[in-house]
Amino acid sequence: MTVATAPFLDYLKSATARADADETKLRQEFSQRLNSIEQDRAFAYRRYNLMSAVADAAAGAQSEEIAVANVLAALRTRLGWDSDSEARSAILSNFAVVGKTVFLSLAPPEAEAGENDSSVDVVAALKDFETWYAGKHGSPFWVQFENYMRETPVVDF
Repeated sequence: MTVATAPFLDYLKSATARADADETKLRQEFSQRLNSIEQDRAFAYRRYNLMSAVADAAAGAQSEEIAVANVLAALRTRLGWDSDSEARSAILSNFAVVGKTVFLSLAPPEAEAGENDSSVDVVAALKDFETWYAGKHGSPFWVQFENYMRETPVVDF
């Protein structure tokens, strides 16, 4: 019997293979979890930044219709949309509910009697929109903000 074929070495060698496999599995799980957390963080910031712009757009509007128009204009600007399509129109139509809810949540009680109370839930309206979008498009709404915007070169004549 040679030392290289000793049974304890076979056992120890198989232990190294198991340890390698365990480490690889843990690294893959960690990488997937980290990617998920990174995406959650990015979406949270996108959600906050968009809704901050939406609140600014709706604030001070004299009517619900004006507020919703302002909100949709802000959304179009944030997404870089300067033209319409059927898909974009559907998104804007569904996001209008969010705009209305933001307006009602910000409106002083005397402006919209009885509608400015705890039943106006902007976060729920936004979640409903996100759920609709994901169901319709198969991806989170917030990936819309990942589209690369090509820089336009500045040319002096």
